[in-house]
Amino acid sequence: MIHEVDETLQGLLTDDVLPGTGVDVVFEAPTTAWAARRNAPTINLFLYDIREAVAHRQEGRIAEHDADGTTVAVHGPPRWFTLSYLVTAWTKRSQDEHRLLSVLLAGLLRRTVLPGDRLTGSLAALGLAVPYTIALPPGDGRALADVWSALGGELKPSLDLVVTAPMSTGRVATAPPVTDALLLRALDATGAPGTADADGTGSGRTPTAPGAAREATGRDETRRPRYDDAPQAPGGALPVGVRRVRGGAARRGPSGPVPG
Repeated sequence: MIHEVDETLQGLLTDDVLPGTGVDVVFEAPTTAWAARRNAPTINLFLYDIREAVAHRQEGRIAEHDADGTTVAVHGPPRWFTLSYLVTAWTKRSQDEHRLLSVLLAGLLRRTVLPGDRLTGSLAALGLAVPYTIALPPGDGRALADVWSALGGELKPSLDLVVTAPMSTGRVATAPPVTDALLLRALDATGAPGTADADGTGSGRTPTAPGAAREATGRDETRRPRYDDAPQAPGGALPVGVRRVRGGAARRGPSGPVPG
């Protein structure tokens, strides 16, 4: 997710905010050694802080459905993270740096979210808005002066760009939907097999006497419940081996016997 935010910001600044200027957009740590090596006008976005946006955290599961409305996977809700960038301009003259910062500020203030058509990878797949703020006072624990001290460089004018981006927590495929009806087998009170009804409930079977338990074995049948949208066998029972389809497939017509 982090590299996808980088790519989106780079494209946004290069193509929309600074088109045709030839200014480089990089993501380097602005140390003294790096500053000494640069030889072209540069906008640097240094990612100096990453932390979870706890206020955006959600619980539960999100179901993913196919065209027929069948659940095919479940997702955990995305987790949100704030990515804080120290935005600086680097040229040979301070006035030019200020001019670049002014152009950046004006261009970024035109929006409050990253353009959806520039999102890639997992950010695009989630289909969620990715908001950002520019030049707001840093929150607790994010003093920019401390960042410059840690880098060992000289303090420069900068913009604080904070992007709040979602990260997918993964996708878990679900088991295929059940398409076979329940197999029913009727037994009398003695444990001997009986005869199931046409609807498979066994409610109309004739109990057998204890001495006739062995004789009842010959009447043992395994049947499936009867459905209005399924083919019927003689006597009204759904033949064993016939699937009952669900969803959109059921509306297209009954299924046939399962091949042996």
